[in-house]
Amino acid sequence: MATEDRSDGLTVTVRLIRSFEHKNLKNVVFHQVDPDTTVETFMDTVRKDIQTRPGLPPPFRKHAYDTMKLEFKAHGNKTNNPLMNTEDNDKLMLKPGATLGESGVENETEISFFKREEYEAFVQNPVTRW
Repeated sequence: MATEDRSDGLTVTVRLIRSFEHKNLKNVVFHQVDPDTTVETFMDTVRKDIQTRPGLPPPFRKHAYDTMKLEFKAHGNKTNNPLMNTEDNDKLMLKPGATLGESGVENETEISFFKREEYEAFVQNPVTRW
């Protein structure tokens, strides 16, 4: 069985969730992500990148993202909720101090990035509006 070559880093899709209620999200792809990067460092990298990324609307640039959660791994199962998996928080939330690799981030993983307070409110009242 061949092992994955990580010399070029991972490709990771970050799902910026600006509003759970209105289903506002944008996918941003990051290439050559080092799996030994800490969760906090990766969050800072994403926050800095989206400030100047072309094509990203201003509301997504200025949102107060503070939490990451594993959403999907290559060849894995997706949730039935088209916005975000609201289960297994203890297992899927990326924990401060851990590296991306220790958190289960692999090549072609999707990570949701959102404001925790808004997520908790959505879990308590999962109403969406168009």
